[in-house]
This record gives sequence, C-alpha cells and structure tokens, in this order.
Amino acid sequence: MNRLPLDTRVLVLRLLLQGASVRATARIANVAVNTVLKLMRDTGAASVLLHDALVRNVPARRIQCDELWTFCYARQKNVATAKAAPEDAGDLWTWTALDADTKLMLAWAVGDRSTATAIVFLEDLRRRLSVRPQITTDGYRAYLEAVEQVFGADVDYMQLAKVYDPVAAEAGREVCVGSTMRRIAGSPDPMTASTSLVERMNLTLRMEMRRYARRTNAHSKAIRNHILALSLFYLSYNFCRTHETLRTTPAVAAGLVEKPCDLRWIIESADALVPHRKRPASN
Repeated sequence: MNRLPLDTRVLVLRLLLQGASVRATARIANVAVNTVLKLMRDTGAASVLLHDALVRNVPARRIQCDELWTFCYARQKNVATAKAAPEDAGDLWTWTALDADTKLMLAWAVGDRSTATAIVFLEDLRRRLSVRPQITTDGYRAYLEAVEQVFGADVDYMQLAKVYDPVAAEAGREVCVGSTMRRIAGSPDPMTASTSLVERMNLTLRMEMRRYARRTNAHSKAIRNHILALSLFYLSYNFCRTHETLRTTPAVAAGLVEKPCDLRWIIESADALVPHRKRPASN
C-alpha cells in the first residue's frame, strides 16, 4: 500500500493543528483532500486509544470544567430546512476538564448540553484521577446533579456563576460584569477556585482548530470526523506541545511521560494501532 512520506504526514498534521482547513492543508502539502481526511481519521482514532491508555491515575487536585459550543453540518435552528441533513446534525457542546496545575486536558466529551452528557463526561474524568479533586465549574445547573451522582461526597466543589449587565441583556447582548461564588460540596478553597484557565484553553481550541472557527464554512459535516479531529488536537496538546508557562508539555508536568513526544510518535502509533483501509470521504 502506498503511503505518504513521514515528513509529509507530519506537515499535514501540523497544518491541521495550527488552524488550517482540510482543503487548505491539501493545497499547501500538495496532497489530495481524501488523503488529508484519511490521515486525520487514522491519527484521531489512535489518539482516542492513546489518551485512554496514558491519561490514568493523575493526581490532579484543582480541576476546572467548562462547555464550548459549536455545531455539526448546520446550526440547530437551520437543521429543519437544511438539505440532506444527517440525523446528528445541529448544535454540539464540547465538555472539557483541565488540571489547573499541569494544564493537562484530563477528559472531554462531545454531545448535547444535558445532565446525561454531563454525567458521562464526569464519569470519564473520575476514572482518570488518583486523588480527591477540587472542581470548579460555571453556574450551569446540569453540573449540580452530575457532580453529586458521580463523585458523591468525595469532592470539593464550587460554582462560579457569572453576573451579566441587565441593561445590555435588554438590548440582546451578554456583558459579564462579575461572578459570584457558591460552595456546593466539601471544602473548596475560594482563593484557587477559578474557570479562567479552562476558558483560555477553549479560546486556544477556537483559534487553532478550524472546525471551531466562527462564521466560516469549515465546520464539521460529520460528527465522527469532528470527534476524531478533536481527539488528535487534545493528544497533541497534552503530549507534543510545549506549554509557554510550564516550558514543557502538560503530560510531562503531570508525570505521565518522561519527555515530550512529537507528531511522528502519533503517526507511528496510528500505523501500529489503526487498521488501514479505504474510507469514504467526508468533512
């Protein structure tokens, strides 16, 4: 089976991980669009397996959680009139859990914004921890039931509810003017309770993953590709990308690996873990 040279595959991944669209990546790397998509799927599938195997028993004590909106195929309000919209078209929410000390993306999930999805997300997070955590979230009510059901009394939990300007709200705009703290469970430290780091990480995702860029036509057309591309992004962020504050990768800071990995490691892992076969093209 013919394969692209390793350096070309590294270039393709680097472009995708720096905000280039699939078609822009194909033009710059001088490869076919289907080739870019196949490499993204293979490395994304390997990323799911690697994250699940390596991000375990993490002693993360300060965790920040948040949700990030995007959509697949069409916005929810346009699905009914969209042409040939798939069953899973519409709004998507990415739930994320970040270790505030090591900047490690501990767990993430893609789905709706329901309590059921929050429970699935937090159950995955709990399986990856080795200590009692302090969790900070925004004031979204789905977290209340989900945290209680998943962690019970074995958590220190605080919510930071944003306060919006009522005058701006009447004009149809959301302007945050502050926040209020509310202790929900345990004994969280209000001096270290925050969601600013995970919100900044969500901004990084929007800036460097084209599928999350607003007001473009680069959004995901298939939810499977969306999840695989996100898996690749977070694995690269955790294990391959040097964090400017830490001066190393989050995985090294968390003690999961001894030294930073590179994109060749992801590609070679995909060669070993993912069966190679032809797949239909779709964004």
